[in-house]
Amino acid sequence: MNYKACLDIRSIGLHKEDTSITIGKEGLSYGSGVIDFADVGLMKPINHRVFITLLDGSQAEISMLGFSFDGFWEELVGCFAERTRDALFIEEEKLMDCEGEYNIPGESPEKREAGRGRIQLYTDAVCILPESSHAVRIPLCFTEHISLNGYQLLLRMRTGEEYSVGKMGYDTKPFAERALRQEKSVKQQRMKLLQEIAPQEVFTEKGLFRTRQEGEYWLAAYGKDCCAVELFTGEKAATYLYRFANRQLFGFRLEEAMEAVGSYREIIFLPEEQLNEKPLYRMAVHRSAAVRFLRGCSAGRIIHNAAHAEKLAEFLGA
Repeated sequence: MNYKACLDIRSIGLHKEDTSITIGKEGLSYGSGVIDFADVGLMKPINHRVFITLLDGSQAEISMLGFSFDGFWEELVGCFAERTRDALFIEEEKLMDCEGEYNIPGESPEKREAGRGRIQLYTDAVCILPESSHAVRIPLCFTEHISLNGYQLLLRMRTGEEYSVGKMGYDTKPFAERALRQEKSVKQQRMKLLQEIAPQEVFTEKGLFRTRQEGEYWLAAYGKDCCAVELFTGEKAATYLYRFANRQLFGFRLEEAMEAVGSYREIIFLPEEQLNEKPLYRMAVHRSAAVRFLRGCSAGRIIHNAAHAEKLAEFLGA
């Protein structure tokens, strides 16, 4: 739908211009310009104006929407959430969709976020969709403990991170009960699938992508402060190399990153310049600390050819 409004984006020299704004799947378009959802850091409605802060720090102000304000904000939030779900590569069945409070720990104190937003339960994950770029998909297979304390559901991860969601009205208790059931179910299913995988040659560790992707898995071989990962997906193969400082932390993040990318495995090895050309992938990397961690540990890759075994042994023995 098109909306008549006044748009002000000072960072590009656009000052208080009356224009037509269209909200689409990938962002907002106005005249000859576009605001891609991949570049959005935060959206806020204040006094019948919408403020959109971009990741580069610039801000767009949309005003003079008149009676269209509520419809504009509802459509904007809905399209942003849908694009965010795409960036989290969510393809599993949705079990519950609620509005509630959330608390996201963040990688540092300044990146922590709390507020109200959409809280969704899928067969394998809890998803928090705020009106910011801090959306998260919390995989139930990697939770250490889930507990309901009053109106708050606490999800503690193996790495010590703690998320909380709650105050969803009458949905709070059913949401918690179903989350606990799904946690048990997905862990049992993954354990069964992992037992069917036999490590090969130098590879001693094994793991899965999304739980529903049966027959696709990865194997890892460790050296001193280094790791080689082989993907078994039926696609053209290569061995991906990583270096790290802490083996346990790397192991956790490797598992989390592989589970996070699901079928979109090129996201873990695409060069930065190619990644920047794919807005959806940029959104995905921004929302996954594990994927960023894994990309940051990259030490190249070995193509499968006659010299593969020699190069692999050389890397692992280094």
